[in-house]
Amino acid sequence: MTQRRDALREDQWQRIKDFLPGREWHVEGTAKDNRLFVEAVLYRYRAGIAWRDLPERFVDFRVIHTRHTRWSTRGVWQRIFERLAENAVNEYG
Repeated sequence: MTQRRDALREDQWQRIKDFLPGREWHVEGTAKDNRLFVEAVLYRYRAGIAWRDLPERFVDFRVIHTRHTRWSTRGVWQRIFERLAENAVNEYG
C-alpha cells in the first residue's frame, strides 16, 4: 500500500496525537477527527492553495480555517512542530 503524499505517516501521527486538543479525556471535549483536520492543513500548505480550495473530503473549509487559527493562537502547531522535529528524518539527504 502506498502512502498518500498529503497524509501523515502512521509513525508521525502516533508521535503527535496525544498533544492535540480534543482528546476524549480533554476538558474541552472531543474533536471529531483530529487526524483529518491536521491532514487538511498539511494539504493546504503543501499545495499552496486558498482555504476555500481544499478538496471536499476535508469537509467545510471554514471549519478547518477557524480551527487552524484557534490552534495557532494557542501554540498547538508549535508543539506539533517541536514534537516532530525531535526525531526528524531528512528525506532529501
